[in-house]
Amino acid sequence: MPRWVAAILDAPATSMVGRVLLTFTYWFSGLTKLLDWRGGLSEMAHFNLHPEPAYAAATIVATLAGSALVVWGPYAWLGAGVLAVFTAVTIPIAHPFWTLSGASASSELKHAIEHVACIGGLVLAAILRHRETTGRRWEASRQ
Repeated sequence: MPRWVAAILDAPATSMVGRVLLTFTYWFSGLTKLLDWRGGLSEMAHFNLHPEPAYAAATIVATLAGSALVVWGPYAWLGAGVLAVFTAVTIPIAHPFWTLSGASASSELKHAIEHVACIGGLVLAAILRHRETTGRRWEASRQ
């Protein structure tokens, strides 16, 4: 790897930017529901989640607190876990591709696959943040 690439990847700012970008969809979702409470309630009703205020509030807390923990805290593992579980739970609720057919099934399957990829990114973010905060390095980097 070129030194300049290694320098960018080793920079703490790169890690921070990566964690912010990874959690962007969660920040956006939580803030949107917070700022447009009625819209958030409508979304919960659309997915038959009752009582809507409880589900909307839980979604806001999970997405914003989980994101904050991933980005800033030594508890990135906890935030990543909250967001990963939240993301996994949304698949059967919002993207039940197995109950659909045709283009709708394909579209929802694509969303479900993207959710699985996000979960993978959250796992990696937790691992990297753990290594940053404990000073542990990858074994391959010691060779």
